[in-house]
Amino acid sequence: MKAVCLQTMQQHVQLQHILAQAWTALTNAGIRPVLMKGAGLAALYPEPHMRSWGDIDLFVGKDQYHPACAVMRDTFPHALKFDEELDHYKHYNLIADGVSIEVHRVTVGFQHPIDERRYARMEEYGMRNGERLAVGGLDITVPEPTFNALFVMLHSWEHATTQGASLRQLYDLSLLLQHYTSQIDRLRLKRWLDALHLTDVWRLYMYILVQHIGLQLSRAPLYCDNERLARRAERLLNDMLTGRLVAPKSTGQAPKGRFARKWHTMKERLRNADRIAQYSPAYARHMKAETWLHGALRLFAKDRHWE
Repeated sequence: MKAVCLQTMQQHVQLQHILAQAWTALTNAGIRPVLMKGAGLAALYPEPHMRSWGDIDLFVGKDQYHPACAVMRDTFPHALKFDEELDHYKHYNLIADGVSIEVHRVTVGFQHPIDERRYARMEEYGMRNGERLAVGGLDITVPEPTFNALFVMLHSWEHATTQGASLRQLYDLSLLLQHYTSQIDRLRLKRWLDALHLTDVWRLYMYILVQHIGLQLSRAPLYCDNERLARRAERLLNDMLTGRLVAPKSTGQAPKGRFARKWHTMKERLRNADRIAQYSPAYARHMKAETWLHGALRLFAKDRHWE
């Protein structure tokens, strides 16, 4: 453990140096970034080096996206660049001195247009009302606590439904709820979760945090303990620990024909919804609804050149 912490401390020095450069350059250009995930969450741990973070996620929003990307390229002229600066991407990525910097247009992508519009309003509130936080001697902004709690859970769930979630994300959420207990607006959080069909998923997380991570019951908004939910939450945690949460990759090649390819993708997403139903039947139903709607919209839309 000491060796891991020492290695993390050494990584943090480099990461914080790049973060300071990026943050200063953006703010000097009149851009208001918000630090997401990594460093902002590490600051909530008893010692920041107890929580590793390997990249820098800076939210700038859609209006500041292109100017912010230009500032990052000017600040790190020798950085490696992999992503195109396109408006359909969630973020623009470059690697400066071995450190990945992600400049975010949005925090999470949604298939369902209604979900996307609702979440955009939550995101706008959460970033506009950000908290000030000291990270490595740098005065930075992190998301508003209620939105940050929603985002951290949603980020973990997004991983869970695609590539597998990690215990670190559970500890992040637990410490965030503990640190900002008095600032979490429980009524707003409930409205947001209901609007995104995530209330059942949130309760699974709260059960796990209270029963297994040690979060106090009074600090777990919307905690619910019934036999059915407990069984599903235990299954979710067990599959996180054993790696069974990761969706199996399709063994067949996608068809080349346009309509056949889209039908193939749609079936893959519906199968994923069936897999998620063992944890949250309510959210799985929403996944299926958004898959059918998104599929129908894409079926009659023009092909995009990046597909």
